[in-house]
Amino acid sequence: MRFSHLLVVSTAYLRLEGVLATTQLPLADETLMINGVTFDTRVRWMRLANQALGELSGSPCPFAAFGTVIVNHTASDEGELICMGVNENSKTGNPSSHGEIAAITNCTNILTDPNGKFRLTATEAQAAFADLSLYTNAESCPMCASAIRWSGFREYIYGTSIARLIEKGWGQIRVASVDIFEASFDLPYSSRLMANVLTNETDPYFLWQYDPSYPCPRGCSRTKSGKSCETASD
Repeated sequence: MRFSHLLVVSTAYLRLEGVLATTQLPLADETLMINGVTFDTRVRWMRLANQALGELSGSPCPFAAFGTVIVNHTASDEGELICMGVNENSKTGNPSSHGEIAAITNCTNILTDPNGKFRLTATEAQAAFADLSLYTNAESCPMCASAIRWSGFREYIYGTSIARLIEKGWGQIRVASVDIFEASFDLPYSSRLMANVLTNETDPYFLWQYDPSYPCPRGCSRTKSGKSCETASD
């Protein structure tokens, strides 16, 4: 099976059916490198963003299946995992606790832990985000995309697009990440935006919630009512 090509988002865009759709320029082939990182390495980390769902939420098929990993690609060719996060709305009752926000919070705690590996000061932790890449299995909402830019990440890589989520029944604020990036040129640091990475594996996590005929993610099965998915029993 071929993976979806890594796409680098340009600043050109157009509007289709009320959804902001970015014009995306595919790389010539998936073996090319962006910022010295191979496509195979991108695939590995996007898969881990999917796997974070089971590790942190306790289920491979939570309804809000938004998973994030934050990686340091400047540490090694393959990258070093710094932290993970998943959508915690239903767990915490905090409507702003999206996967990206949870991951950024987790990373901040890890970087500044006085007994941890890094032991950074608050100022050092803020500066450290410039070396980090954020992978999320679905395009960030405007709140999270803005948080990514304010954090100063080196890279932001997403899988399933907002347009795809809307098409499949998800309520979304219809502002694409590329618009947030385009509007943030006054910030003192730049971030690289890469889109639609490994969508053949990220899309299935978001296609079952509003379509009872769509199969559940691996490791899950339909409930008796058929309206939801749950962890499959052995």
